[in-house]
Amino acid sequence: MDPFEKVAIGNTGVEVTRLGLGGAPIGGAAMAGGLYPGASYDEALATVRRAHEIGVGHFDTAPLYGAGRSEVRFGAVLSTLPRGSFALSTKAGRLMEPDPGDPGRHAAENLPHLRARFDLSRDGILRSLEASLQRLRLDRVDILYLHDPDAEDLEEEACATAFPALIELREQGVVGAIGCGMNQWEMPARFVRRFDLDIILLAGRYTLLDHTAYAELLPLCRERGVMLSIGGPYNSGILAGDPARPSSFNYGPALPEWTRKAVALKAACDRHGVDLRAAALQFVLAHPVVATVVPGSRTVAEVEQNADLIRADIPAALWSDLKAEGLIPANAPTP
Repeated sequence: MDPFEKVAIGNTGVEVTRLGLGGAPIGGAAMAGGLYPGASYDEALATVRRAHEIGVGHFDTAPLYGAGRSEVRFGAVLSTLPRGSFALSTKAGRLMEPDPGDPGRHAAENLPHLRARFDLSRDGILRSLEASLQRLRLDRVDILYLHDPDAEDLEEEACATAFPALIELREQGVVGAIGCGMNQWEMPARFVRRFDLDIILLAGRYTLLDHTAYAELLPLCRERGVMLSIGGPYNSGILAGDPARPSSFNYGPALPEWTRKAVALKAACDRHGVDLRAAALQFVLAHPVVATVVPGSRTVAEVEQNADLIRADIPAALWSDLKAEGLIPANAPTP
């Protein structure tokens, strides 16, 4: 596979590379219950810069990541690059406001301490985008997602005000493509049925380990011409190392059933001399509705490793074994 192959998001004019850079660790906040530290300011800028240098042309961030710091850090690099050389996605639905209980500032970013407040109104979506552009130091983003409306059971507000606002922004040419970014598949499926969306950022629900979105959401997206961006391809870390050791799954400690399955996946990969992470990335990219995968990377080394893992040779026998053992769906597309 070519990690830097470009894939068009429908007829929106937006193109993403198969490998993107997820911006949660770039924001500096610890991930997966504190198991994985976030990047320092200098680490973050070096990682974004190196990703672009090697060919990554898709960057994903959000106001929530690091309470604004991810966007500021991405902007410090991306604002200096040719705008046509990358596609940038961010998210709306939460407004970031100064935290009255913590009036300090993040010195490196010259950013006040912010806290998030959900606002899915039209005005809230517009204000969120405007604030994101200021932090990013850019005049546009390519993809705008509605972020986690399930976190406070805001599905009705999403349908009544947020998606109409996103559609308006796309029709005006302010953004190129729209969708939602979530850690579940059921609500995105309802949104896809109801609205003309372009792309869904699905975190953790279609991976080598967790296929819960496979049977319903992915065929629906294919039918409706909606592409997927896969976040969390390592399921919060359990597929990134030795799953037999204490691991994180879905942002918390892995339950025994997930650990057992991850251990079996790694054993199969080991028999074929394949890095578990390579199988994880290549498996999701093999599905025709998956345009890009956006693992969160904290360091230059991690970005370079992800590119190498997508290029790695994987024997067809591995995929046959995984299907025979019931570890992946029998009819799942594989490389």
